[in-house]
Amino acid sequence: MSFFEELKRRNVIRVGMLYLVGSWLLLQATDVLSSILPVPAWTGSLVFLLLAIGFVPVLVFAWVFELTPDGIKREQDVPREASVTAVTAHRLNMTIAILLVLAIASVGLNRFLPRAEREATAPVTEAPDAKSNDARVSIAVLPFMDLSAEEDQRYFTDGISEELLNVLVRVDGLRVASRTSSFGYRGSTLNVPTIAKELGVGYVLEGSVRKDGYRIRITAQLIEAETDEHLWSANFDRDLKDIFTIQDEIANSIVDSLVDKLGVEKVAKMVNVVPATENLDAYQLYLQARDLFQRRDRLDKSIELYEQAIKMDPGFARAWEGLAAAEGIYTDWHGEDGTDHAAKAFAAANRAIELDPGLSMPYAVMGLGDTFGWTESNLIEARKNFDNAINNDPKNSTAWLWRGMMWRKLGIFDEAEKDFQQCLEIDPDYLNCRQHLASIYLAQGDEERAIQEFEVTLRANFHSIDEDFIPLYVRRGERMVALLIASGRTEFNSHAPVDEYIKALENPDSDHADAIAHFERWAQATGLDYDLLDPSILVAFKQYEKLDPEHTSSGFMWSRNAFEYRQTPFFKNYVRDAGILEFWQKYGFPAQCQPVGNDDFRCN
Repeated sequence: MSFFEELKRRNVIRVGMLYLVGSWLLLQATDVLSSILPVPAWTGSLVFLLLAIGFVPVLVFAWVFELTPDGIKREQDVPREASVTAVTAHRLNMTIAILLVLAIASVGLNRFLPRAEREATAPVTEAPDAKSNDARVSIAVLPFMDLSAEEDQRYFTDGISEELLNVLVRVDGLRVASRTSSFGYRGSTLNVPTIAKELGVGYVLEGSVRKDGYRIRITAQLIEAETDEHLWSANFDRDLKDIFTIQDEIANSIVDSLVDKLGVEKVAKMVNVVPATENLDAYQLYLQARDLFQRRDRLDKSIELYEQAIKMDPGFARAWEGLAAAEGIYTDWHGEDGTDHAAKAFAAANRAIELDPGLSMPYAVMGLGDTFGWTESNLIEARKNFDNAINNDPKNSTAWLWRGMMWRKLGIFDEAEKDFQQCLEIDPDYLNCRQHLASIYLAQGDEERAIQEFEVTLRANFHSIDEDFIPLYVRRGERMVALLIASGRTEFNSHAPVDEYIKALENPDSDHADAIAHFERWAQATGLDYDLLDPSILVAFKQYEKLDPEHTSSGFMWSRNAFEYRQTPFFKNYVRDAGILEFWQKYGFPAQCQPVGNDDFRCN
């Protein structure tokens, strides 16, 4: 008798099959229980390890011993004519068959039955319109829950959610709700269908993360909003080093579940997640830094964390990208602190591009600096940089915003309007885009539409370019509204003589000497440089000579209130010094300005 036939006779092969099927079912049960019980993230791995260790001893036991009516005996002590291995084989076959049925049923119930039931019971309806069809192939990624023991891993769970969102954004045919919109439902008690309806999406991805040292457990589930049923769900128990592989698996599982609705052919792999860094400590620092940046909370700490991540991995392109963005907006959010954040932003952006020319934000940061004169202002280069940023990532809403601000500075309102609208198409809750769009409507003379958009941002207590609208409310006779908006500006403390500013707007031809003196005394007492106050204040007081081109904002000069300023040599000097005239001469003048001779112009 051959060795293989002896293995069969002693039921070693059957015992092995029984052990494998039983182990698979046990692992499935462990997976389900550990997702609802407060057990460590490594529980599933421990069970798998124990089962793997036990496999060989079980086979050895089946070879050495035989189960007889008198109990377990050594196989060599059982006469061949008294052996009952045939009966045992029959029982093992029955047990294996039952366990296989259970395993198949488990897979079927989990994956096939819900979808089949929906297809079988779905009512016959008319073809959906374009809007409803768009919702069918759209998804929102909600912020994953932090189930870590100390509940101190929000930066990590948010990072995972955002990484998945950024991966799915790149899938053709799939519309992804913006981070701003989706993350607004953090901690919401609303059910998934309600959230999906408010976000205008057909599917929702939600989940949780339990992090324990360098072990993580990620639970993710894809829900169809219309039926509130799960299309797909999975648990991932891995080492932290596998984080990018997990993101890849989740994203591809989602796309695979939606492949028919996306109208694309099913392929082996539709999404590819490239590891951002091999240094896990650097990646965690990067996530912490990005979390602070996204919330505009402690940008100084965000910069510090980005720098630490870069020190650990100097080739970490996305950390350089994040550092460039944080340095780029630092002064706007926190004011001057003696550090040349502009130079640091440019240096970080250049390094990020050297490491990965396919990134988007570094080009946008450089375009922003070119637009607002962080270095020698060059609006022609700004346009090239913004175009590169948008070509590399058409879903980068901030790049659309910043390019729109460039067009606004240039007085090219139709292009600015397109970019701000595209920004809002990508991220409807991007209030800065909405307020800049409102300013464009105002510059174009559509005051009612401008107020409608502006007051959306005002109700959200958002203040970015309020100064454009203060003169408008004064003209409309809504003095108290103008006063309250002006008082709410961050540059004014509770003793700021804001009323003097409003009076100057109400009486433009009056003598403003006393009001100017009042403002100067206040600025000195507050430790501010009066000459660096918002340009709209200096324009209201007609102190055009004090306007610093490097400090001048992009839009005030096109306001109705600045008409007189546009007729002065100060305006013409600024347009030349800022590179605006050079841009116009190369690409064309805006509707409100006309060339005069070879090197002059006039603006209405």
